[in-house]
Amino acid sequence: MQPVDASEHGSTIPTQDHPLALPSVLIGGLPITVVNRRNAASFMIAVARKRRRDSRPYYFTSANGEVVARVHADANIARLFQEADQILADGQPLVMASRLLCRVQLPERVATTDLFHDVAELAAREGISFYLLGATEATNSKAVATVQARYPDLRIVGHCHGYLAGEALEARLDEINALAPDILWIGLGVPREQLFVHDFAARLANVGVIKTSGGLFDHLAERTTRAPIWIQRAGFEWFWRMLMEPRRLFWRYLTTNPYAIYAILRYSK
Repeated sequence: MQPVDASEHGSTIPTQDHPLALPSVLIGGLPITVVNRRNAASFMIAVARKRRRDSRPYYFTSANGEVVARVHADANIARLFQEADQILADGQPLVMASRLLCRVQLPERVATTDLFHDVAELAAREGISFYLLGATEATNSKAVATVQARYPDLRIVGHCHGYLAGEALEARLDEINALAPDILWIGLGVPREQLFVHDFAARLANVGVIKTSGGLFDHLAERTTRAPIWIQRAGFEWFWRMLMEPRRLFWRYLTTNPYAIYAILRYSK
């Protein structure tokens, strides 16, 4: 992955090289991978099969407008995203911005809630294994049950809620590494999941791929309702989410949206 343009903070930090890579385009200062959902899923499977031994897992994360705003507001969060091998466009506004501002257009949005199913279908056919880490214990368990019912041939080698610390966390890291899943899905929210990768990826050398997943498990457990397709395509899924959870999200979007627009207009090419 190309280095993130961190000119907002006066520095550029290189990322880890890897023989498998996809092209990217700069949107809001972040190198967003130029790929559609189908090819992103196939690429994740290919990387999981190629597995790097004695090294950290290959690391996929995602970005939307809120992430762009937070990256430019907080240098520590920017550094966390700079460590990713690939950053996928999890927000339709990024796709729309690429068509107006960039030399290369993103083919489509690669939302994690959709990508998961694309990858699961391929994984079930090809014997690729999953581990699901994140959300509450009840949500995590329901998500796993729902996924297993939909994809009975999918190998889920383990799962756990995301509220771990101390000895429990240490034991769980050892368990994940011993189980050696091909793909570890981490749903802790930004920036906790990126910080988790920063702190612990080196201890998970037997894991093939890490994909940060935000609120994926809430969707899989059917605790969160997605916006209608036409709202997603119009780039207003954030507004739908705010209507669903106004107390939690109103102030967040009120403060991050203007900054995201500014950063996208200034740091895209």
